[in-house]
Amino acid sequence: MKNVTITVADATLEWVRIEAAKRNTSVSRLVGEMLTDKMQFDDAYARAQREWVADTSSFSSDGKAYPSREVCFAVRAQAPASVAPGGMDG
Repeated sequence: MKNVTITVADATLEWVRIEAAKRNTSVSRLVGEMLTDKMQFDDAYARAQREWVADTSSFSSDGKAYPSREVCFAVRAQAPASVAPGGMDG
């Protein structure tokens, strides 16, 4: 492990000290764990994005024309309120 020096706002430092105390750990360990979590999350997101982009089946229309904007909005306007954008759930 390597040691690093960071500069943070006073309010941030106060928060991280309190958070570390709540978790019964040091500020250094807490910040290290937070950075590790962030790195793993970003890596997982990037991996999922690469897999999605590589999956060309989701972009395939099998040679058929895509529906027009007007057709898409007409279908959406006929959808029940519970599934339409801005309906009961959104």
